[in-house]
Amino acid sequence: MFVRIVKMSFHKKHIDKFLAMFEEKKTLIRASNGCELLELYQDKNNTEIFFTYSYWKTEQDLENYRNSELFAATWKQTKMYFNDKPLAWSVDKKVSLQ
Repeated sequence: MFVRIVKMSFHKKHIDKFLAMFEEKKTLIRASNGCELLELYQDKNNTEIFFTYSYWKTEQDLENYRNSELFAATWKQTKMYFNDKPLAWSVDKKVSLQ
């Protein structure tokens, strides 16, 4: 399983706009071919920081999403709300206990 983690930091005044946009787009993102999970987290100590975790069957599935019109429109809107450069990691899940 391929996992993509993205850390984003937003201007406080834009957080509600980001959350509304995420609410609108989350089902479409999750329905992307190969996407098996989509989660959004907010930092407990710094409420301007958010993380997305998305699980993909393959790296190519993520690349296909990143080259889609959905991603282009979503990312264009999201970038307007940033107060810092986003960071992203692509990782392979090794262990998961539930």
